[in-house]
Amino acid sequence: MANKRNFYKVLYHVLVVFFGFIMVYPVLWMISGSLKTNLEIATGALTLVPRYWLWENFVNGWQGFAGITFSTFFGNSLYLSIFTTIGTVISCSLVAYSLSRIRFRGRSVIFTLMLSTMMIPAQVILIPQFIIFHRLGLVGTFVPLILPSFFGAAFFIFLMMQFMVSIPKELDEAAIVDGCNKYTVFTRIIFPLLKPALVTTAIIQFYWAWDNFLGPLIYLNNPRQFTVSLALRMFADTASVTDFGAMFAMSTLSLIPVFVMFLLFNKQLVDGISTMGLKG
Repeated sequence: MANKRNFYKVLYHVLVVFFGFIMVYPVLWMISGSLKTNLEIATGALTLVPRYWLWENFVNGWQGFAGITFSTFFGNSLYLSIFTTIGTVISCSLVAYSLSRIRFRGRSVIFTLMLSTMMIPAQVILIPQFIIFHRLGLVGTFVPLILPSFFGAAFFIFLMMQFMVSIPKELDEAAIVDGCNKYTVFTRIIFPLLKPALVTTAIIQFYWAWDNFLGPLIYLNNPRQFTVSLALRMFADTASVTDFGAMFAMSTLSLIPVFVMFLLFNKQLVDGISTMGLKG
């Protein structure tokens, strides 16, 4: 029996490693491609070790286009991601608090309408939203990409509402007895205890904002405002030779902020859950 259990344990780990390698192989091949020549990439070589380590791909890719280096594109993406994340965290936490803790007439109707927006594809409201921002004269600026985040997102609102269920309402009542109003209850009691949900929202929203391609493609028309996702698309030129090495090099660098964001907030997420458990 012991040998049989050991066999299944070894088989399990072998399968996990195998399928895990298959999942991360495209990323590893992209990182490897950032050090390959265009000829080696175009010939379809699937090896992860380049024949010639071409570090010049990072230099050529960082030079960007038309005198605009990738530092500008990275700065634009970081600017949009940070402010979009801040707006989403603030707005969604406020709406979630009002719908889960404050009783008012029409709350159920508003909650139902909010959930129904999750079923609407983003492409459906794309044209009406563009027309509105165009008439306001905001097309060509970062406002259409940042402003909607300050009006909440149904997915994150529902996520925070589900987390608020685990927070005892006795804390609200005790704070009100001590002289707090609804606003101070939120800022001093609820918001600090929402840390795990806030961190989860921040991580996911940052990922979405950083990888957003369709929004900047529609609203931005100045190359100096382009984000990393748009800049990477500019490497693929059907009218001339595509520099795959430089494109893969900048794609590899574009993964760094995402990994840094996850590593920083992952520890805070674990600590927040542990602290919440101790307080409970």
